[in-house]
Amino acid sequence: MIGSSKQQSIMWLKRALQLICLLMLPVGVVAACRTPSAAQSLNGTAPCKIALLLPETKTARYETQDLPNFKNRLKELGVNEQYLIYSNANQDAATQQQQAEAALTNGASVLVLDPVDSDAAAKIADLAKSKNVPVIAYDRLIKGSDGVTYYISFDNEQVGKLQGSALMTALSGKAQPTIVMINGSPTDNNAILFKHGAHSVLDGNVIIAKDYDTPDWSPDKAQREMEQALTTLNNQVDAVYAANDGTAGGAIAAMKAAGIQPLPPVTGQDAELAAIQRILAGEQYMTVYKAIKPEANAAAELADALCRGEKPDEFKINGRINNGKIDVPSMLLTPVSVTQDNVMQTVVADQFWSVEQICTADFKDYCDAAGIK
Repeated sequence: MIGSSKQQSIMWLKRALQLICLLMLPVGVVAACRTPSAAQSLNGTAPCKIALLLPETKTARYETQDLPNFKNRLKELGVNEQYLIYSNANQDAATQQQQAEAALTNGASVLVLDPVDSDAAAKIADLAKSKNVPVIAYDRLIKGSDGVTYYISFDNEQVGKLQGSALMTALSGKAQPTIVMINGSPTDNNAILFKHGAHSVLDGNVIIAKDYDTPDWSPDKAQREMEQALTTLNNQVDAVYAANDGTAGGAIAAMKAAGIQPLPPVTGQDAELAAIQRILAGEQYMTVYKAIKPEANAAAELADALCRGEKPDEFKINGRINNGKIDVPSMLLTPVSVTQDNVMQTVVADQFWSVEQICTADFKDYCDAAGIK
């Protein structure tokens, strides 16, 4: 009886302490008095796991912009980082397949998938559908599967049109200019759309002397392609269409090594820091700025809503893109052309890059000349 009375006293003491805690603390921190549970989220339901599967690291944006912005938005929504499954496939479709299978095995309830190969990723979406797991195609469309729930990206054909139009502006007054096209990876559906958009502007207005598709979006391979073009064309090139900033950097490196001065206009995409600096230094003509933070934030919000079994706000869906199997409900954001003239109004104003990041010692004079301060 003595032991039983002691146990009852301890039990009542614990209850009394819990009651005191609840009465004394503000409402916003009452949860601190509760017994912690890994199975309880902020809204009182069991949290589900979200898998973010990105395609590669050669393009700087994924690790420097997409991932941190996605993680930060989930944190703001109250999702603990331990419930995020993150993988990067390093440009290998088979690796991405394995990563997706592992994520599903580990309990992922939503897949946010930026495919290495838009066609091969259909197997991932089909597998997810068989397990009743929604799939958000992020930045790149997943083709040939009815397991794609939503698609979040930019108007990618418009990206190519912006690039082509920028070249036509830079080449204004030059009759039948000769250009080299260095496109993106042929396994990336976006690269196909960029290329189509660019051709819609350039065809009939320029001579496309060389037209390359660059495996893996590799800057090194883009540099070799440009070297081959320069050899064939005896260094006579009026402009270069480069599909993104990585391939632009490769093409510029090849032309500088060949002693070409001044450098002809070169396009780009992604507003990478190095590209913004090259633009200010006059080595690259333009880049296409895609506001990645809103894209990553939208993907995080959509994934969180799907996790909680909610229907996302339909006002965010502004189109339907056919992937060869179904019309996928889509959110398409607007890309912006960036040249020396609007760096301050775009990437700096949006805090994509700060003045301090752009205007390092090597680029201070260029920043001063462009009024970047």
